[in-house]
Parts: sequence; C-alpha cells; structure tokens
Amino acid sequence: MSRIPFFNLKAPYQELKAEFDIAYHRVMESGWYILGEEVTSFEEDFSAYCGTKYCVSVGNGLEALRLILEAYEIGSGDEVIVPANTFIATWLAVSYCHAKPVPVEPAAQTYNLDPERIEMAITPRTKAILPVHLYGQTADMKPITEIARRYGLIVIEDAAQAHGACYYDRKAGSLGDAAGWSFYPAKNLGAFGDAGAITTNDQKIAEKVRILRNYGSRTKYYNELKGYNSRLDPIQAAFLKVRLNFLDEWNERRKKAADGYFAGLGRIPALILPFVPIWSNPCWHQFVIRSTQRDKLRAHLNESGIETLIHYPVPPHLSDAYSAEGFREGSFPITEELAQTVLSLPIGPHFQNHQQEIVINEILNFFL
Repeated sequence: MSRIPFFNLKAPYQELKAEFDIAYHRVMESGWYILGEEVTSFEEDFSAYCGTKYCVSVGNGLEALRLILEAYEIGSGDEVIVPANTFIATWLAVSYCHAKPVPVEPAAQTYNLDPERIEMAITPRTKAILPVHLYGQTADMKPITEIARRYGLIVIEDAAQAHGACYYDRKAGSLGDAAGWSFYPAKNLGAFGDAGAITTNDQKIAEKVRILRNYGSRTKYYNELKGYNSRLDPIQAAFLKVRLNFLDEWNERRKKAADGYFAGLGRIPALILPFVPIWSNPCWHQFVIRSTQRDKLRAHLNESGIETLIHYPVPPHLSDAYSAEGFREGSFPITEELAQTVLSLPIGPHFQNHQQEIVINEILNFFL
C-alpha cells in the first residue's frame, strides 16, 4: 500500500526542475551570495504581487514579525493583541521584543481572530493588533483596522499562511500597516529552506527593517542600530522568484482540491467543514475539518496510509513556553475546543485526484 503524504515537498522541484536549475547556476556563477541583485529582484516582484510599495526579505517568518515590531519601537511594557488560536511563532515575536502578547479568542466559524472580542482586550498599554490569516484565509480585516484607527494602534498581519489569499479584492500583505511572511518549504510560496519577508507601504518601516536585518547597518562596518543577521540568501531569492511565477496557478490547483473535499464530504453530519465568508478568497494553505472523533478518524486514516496533521494540538497559552503567564485550561475555551477537534487533510498543488478520492472514501467509510 503506497502512502498518501500530507504534502509532497519534492514535487515542486520535479515540476520546475529546469527553471530551478537555471536559477541555481545563475546565482552560483555570479559569485554573489549575500543580498545583491537576486534579493532585490525578488523583493520587487513580491511587493508588486502583494500590491505594496515595499518588500524587505529576512531570514524567516518569525524574524519578519519580530523586526516589524521592533521597527515600530514596540517593546518592554507594551502589549500586543494576538490570536489565542495560532502557531506559537506569533506570540514569540511579541515576547522577543519584551512586549506582552494578549490573546483573544477566534471567531467560531473562521477560527481567525474575532473582531468583536478585540476591544475588551485593549488597555492603555496596547500598541498593536497582530491578526493571523490562518490556514490561508484572511482575518476579517475591515473591523480590525477600524478598531485600530479608533485607538491609534498599529495593525501587523501574520501572513505566513496566506500567499495569494485575498480579502475582497485586496491581497494579504497589503491589508495592515505591515505584514510578516514565511517562505518555509511547505508554504504556498516556499523556499528550499527557511526564508521570510515583510511587506508594507510605510517607507520608514521598510528602511528600518532593512537596517535591522543587516547588523543595524546600511553601509558595511557603520552600524546605526543594534541589529541582527537576518538576510534572505540570493539562492533562495532566485528559487522564490521562480515559484512566484506559478503561485496563482498552483493556488488554483489547491482550490480545486478544496472544492473536491466540499463535494465529497459535505453529506457527513458529524464533520464540520471550513467556512468561507463572502469577503474571503482563500489560498487553501490547509484544508481543516473538525470532528469530536478526530483522534479515532486520524488513526483510521493513518492505518489506511493517509498522512494528516493537527494545526495545532497545543494552544500557545497551554504550552510550557508560556506556563509562567498564569494561563490554565479553560482560559480560552473556543481555542481549546479547536485544538481537540481540528484535523488537516492532505492538500497541495501536487495532490492528485486519485489520491483525494482515496482520502474521501476512507473518511466516508469511517463515518457512514
């Protein structure tokens, strides 16, 4: 029995081998391996794709968020509103700046930050709201930005899962004051290693991140700030430039797979399928179902050779990393219920129709 992988990391290279090989040889023969034209070229292309004036590439998605926060001078004594339901990197970026992450529950249907709960969490110390576009679907940004304007807050998008996703007709990454991106290999736009970027229309913030990522220096050996070493390698920039040309096409493949799941699983009362609001055009980074029988279903699929993942089994507030913050079970019941019921099914641009038929049939066999 051949297994159905959750995501095929080798397939992107196999499909675009000729383009990737040309990019590799171009970089290797250039003799320029830190920053330079390849990085600048990708930054220009990605900012144009997102509809922003600036893109600054960095080492990874966590550092993208941290450098944005630092560029806005958010630090000790400050608070940042974050989703309770997210990957822990969103919280860590705030903690690394010595600010306090203040979690807010998700909307029950979308699993993204609930705008109706934000104002209750705002205090005189609140400096920013950091919504996550979870699973490839944007948060409800209009009410979030309206609240931010009322209270004079910065809005920072965690767009690590939202490459190509839209809120109405606007791309993720252009919806707040700045956005942090991850190009981890399994993302819709993935590198062949760790990589990240920020997008913004704020020239001052872009320039400050550009300085911070490079030891706090514009000119070598002349350091203006206590910066970091967080730079995108030219080889990864060249590979990302190749993949960016195929992002929309590959997202369409993901959408077709999502449509296939909706058609095949829609008649199972015991399953909760993703909810797509009228303002959302997801890029389907993940296809996440919910079931009170999640663990048994996952075991059944695994026995049938189908890999699944849980995004995420332990909410940040219940992790050991934040055990000193005073959170306990029951602090965020919606988030905790999601952690116990969500299951991510295989999806991706190289997920084959016959593989999806097997996944759907095994789920039907389990429930019906």
